[in-house]
Amino acid sequence: MDLLTLLFRLPFVPLRSFVRLAEILHDQAERELHDPASVRRQLEEAHEARLSGEMSDADIADVEGQAVGRLLSYPAKAPAQKPVSRRRR
Repeated sequence: MDLLTLLFRLPFVPLRSFVRLAEILHDQAERELHDPASVRRQLEEAHEARLSGEMSDADIADVEGQAVGRLLSYPAKAPAQKPVSRRRR
């Protein structure tokens, strides 16, 4: 990489890092949202709230519908792939 190219790209390094961080956070949030363990924990908490009288049957039905929607809306897991480097040389 020659010096001139480096000088033009240098100001954009923080922006590229920020975009990469946002992508990582988005991926992690998607995994947590559609994680079966997280859905199960939500359903267990709703069941406990129902037993203690904090939630009605209609509220439980809403929670169950949302939980099923979270599980079904997630695309099938693809086999793990090695991340592709985005660097240009």
